Amino acid sequence: MLLMNLQRLSASSLGGRSLCRRLTTQPNTQHPESLKRQQRQTPTQHESPPYKGQSFDEVVELRKQYLTPNVTSYYKKPLLIHKGSGSQLFDQDKSYLDMFGGIVTVSVGHCHPKVNAALEEQLRTLWHTTNIYMHPKLHQYAEKLVAKMPGDLKNVYFVNSGSEANDLAMMIARLYTGNHDIISFRNAYHGASPYTMGLTAHSTWRYPLPGLNSGILHAMNPDPYTGIWGGKQCRDSPVQTTRSCDCQEGQCKATDMYYDQLEQLFKYSLPRGKVAGMFAESIQGVGGTVQYTKGYIKRAAELVRANGGLFISDEVQSGFGRTGEHYWGFEAHDIVPDIVTMAKGIGNGFPMGAVVTSRKVAEVLCQALHFNTFGGNPLACAVGMAVLDVIDEEELQKNSLDVGTYMLKGLERLRDKHDVIGDVRGKGLMIGVELVADKETRQHLSAPHFVDIWEMCKDMGVLFGRGGLNANVLRIKPPMCVNRTDADYALAVIDYCCDQYMKKQKRGSRR
Repeated sequence: MLLMNLQRLSASSLGGRSLCRRLTTQPNTQHPESLKRQQRQTPTQHESPPYKGQSFDEVVELRKQYLTPNVTSYYKKPLLIHKGSGSQLFDQDKSYLDMFGGIVTVSVGHCHPKVNAALEEQLRTLWHTTNIYMHPKLHQYAEKLVAKMPGDLKNVYFVNSGSEANDLAMMIARLYTGNHDIISFRNAYHGASPYTMGLTAHSTWRYPLPGLNSGILHAMNPDPYTGIWGGKQCRDSPVQTTRSCDCQEGQCKATDMYYDQLEQLFKYSLPRGKVAGMFAESIQGVGGTVQYTKGYIKRAAELVRANGGLFISDEVQSGFGRTGEHYWGFEAHDIVPDIVTMAKGIGNGFPMGAVVTSRKVAEVLCQALHFNTFGGNPLACAVGMAVLDVIDEEELQKNSLDVGTYMLKGLERLRDKHDVIGDVRGKGLMIGVELVADKETRQHLSAPHFVDIWEMCKDMGVLFGRGGLNANVLRIKPPMCVNRTDADYALAVIDYCCDQYMKKQKRGSRR
């Protein structure tokens, strides 16, 4: 095997400082010329900072001894990450291009100096009081955040995570409407708390608990790639599926059929005119970056409201400019939701979340005492305000559109080149690449084969997420500060790894 040293790649500028990457990896093949061309011709390089903590083996042993056994890590040999900067992550001796952003959570870049400074300044003055007292940061942040919201979505309640936000949104919808039943999609992910686990429609994320589905129904997912209906005209994305489609401009027949299935759910499975609400991710995240057929969400929201319910947009992954064209993913569906939930990118990795709704809806919380000990604490609010500032000042929404569309079109070319890539989808920097065993049948690539490609990408210094019910989708959701050079390197790695995988398969079939 050939040792590849000093593969340097321009990464995003952070605070005026250009970062470059040192990759020291050991793949099992010659380093391709396409990757060699990605090197920056510069005498400087960004060295992996020295690691002075416990050894890898010691950490593994502590993990086995003290953490619950369900806590698992990516990769056959897990990474021991000890530092992040911009779009880079560092383990003991190597740097990686982070194309997953801590599960779509690092929005403006690892350890962004402005966000760090805001946190450091606040922690010197006040950490925590709870909301039994007023503190200025909470009110400043609330004003700043709701200014980003359309319509009468001007009241916010702060929590600590996406699951907490969706928990609260479920309760609000039921209190406000007086109805109990809530709809979500098959393939949806809205959290893993005992309450939100019912909304989440992945068998892999559900425990066999009594009452889990109490008052929750899962509608057919309007997925134009793996769903029953859909084709090359049905998705709001720079890249369409390769399925045939009879739809004309401005019309989606698949939406009509999926919507008919939703109507059937209302007719047969709900009390007439009585639904509490419907949850929808603007683009499904954990489910594999699945987009819906055009126009479906708007029609679904109208149907829910006609039956007495509220429409809840889950922006935990798709919010804060990530989809590029809009600040919020729901705007692409031409709706204003009744409730919006958010987390992850809201704090660039700091644990925080929020529920935003109208004053009229929010008033139902006054029916009893409701309290969140850490929600809206001074540290979180300082971080949240800094994140909003950085997104605007560095034009990261615009960057998401530019770099994301550039990458999507590059991935489209790779899809047409490699039989193992079945679908490319998404908007901005919320991208999915579905790997398949058969392009015609869209049969998913099995786990061992997917892992071959995924591990090879990691060995070459690029970290991708993994998603979809069958865990066969590369999830590409990096910090929004990545640039086209980062995208070029990631594309070249995917190209190379898919090529090596296909060559390996051909060699195996000849035996």
